[in-house]
Amino acid sequence: MSNITTRLRARRSGAALEIREAVHPARLLLVAKTTLAVGLAWTIAPHMPGITDEYPYYAPLGALVSMYPTLMGSLRSGLQTLLGLATGIGLALLVVMTVGPTWWTIPAVVGVGMLISGTGWFGAAREYVPVAALFVLIIGGQNADDYSLGYLVQMAVGVAIGLIVNVVIAPAPLTLAAAARVDAFREQLSTHLHDIGSAVSESWPPEHEKWANDAASLADTTSALRQALADADDSRRGNVRARGRRGETQHIHADLTRLDRVAHLIRDISDEIADTIWDRPGALVLDPALPEPLSAACHAVAEVVGQDEPLSAADHRARAEAARAIRLLLETVDDRTIDVHRSMGPGVLAAMHLRRILILSGHREPEAPE
Repeated sequence: MSNITTRLRARRSGAALEIREAVHPARLLLVAKTTLAVGLAWTIAPHMPGITDEYPYYAPLGALVSMYPTLMGSLRSGLQTLLGLATGIGLALLVVMTVGPTWWTIPAVVGVGMLISGTGWFGAAREYVPVAALFVLIIGGQNADDYSLGYLVQMAVGVAIGLIVNVVIAPAPLTLAAAARVDAFREQLSTHLHDIGSAVSESWPPEHEKWANDAASLADTTSALRQALADADDSRRGNVRARGRRGETQHIHADLTRLDRVAHLIRDISDEIADTIWDRPGALVLDPALPEPLSAACHAVAEVVGQDEPLSAADHRARAEAARAIRLLLETVDDRTIDVHRSMGPGVLAAMHLRRILILSGHREPEAPE
């Protein structure tokens, strides 16, 4: 019953998080801008000159595909979409001017379009290569030339309107959101190290194993944070709201690099202790004298990792306490190595890694004032 309750709570928590993401102010701004761009495109499209005014429905589509949370993302998506369309239209017109659309040329052109779209030149718009070729051959029919022109021009109109809307109503840089996620990752690492400290001091073997299961998610979290930082950097390019603060993400990148190295060390400690606790392959014997100093060292270093104000008085006190706890752990490890004539064990690895984590935490630079 407890497992079912836990799963239900996790699902509710995940659903609540998804709802919060959907109504996040940045997301709502994107929704409003997309609505505006599509409306403008639909209003302007019928007034385009020549034959292109017969295909106004493609302008709102162009506006829709060009709307991204960042200006550079919109520009990249818009240009890739137009490149994909032009390539697909070119393939279709080549068929129209030669053998014509038949039972075998249409699937053949779609296949060639799919092949070309896999080159990576078109990014997220790669599907438009075969789609454009198919539309020109099937929908354009006898009027393939006019249809191709209207299709491409109206999509370009929509893309241009989308870019203009994104420039005029510039999205806020994603720097603060990325920084908040990195801070949350720091707290996650601190909590995980606290959990390890609690696990080794419990009745043996420890009853809860969530801390061991959570260790595998640290690498995924780091990968997601790197993508969030890349998005934050992308959101600053060409953005008038980010002007004059070009180096704002440098300290966040440095923090994430440091925390990534700390995460690797914590995962090593977690995996080795979990092997020992549940007697898995690769398990090493934990000396009975080590759980208490090991637990104290884990808790002390976790306090240092969780500090959000580097070089503060609290940070110095936490660092001194952690250094003392690691020293006591190392002394216990050395004494037991002499007594039992055995150096291999999770206590040795944990002591080395905790010392390394403390050193890495000392390399953190305070955030520069704006």
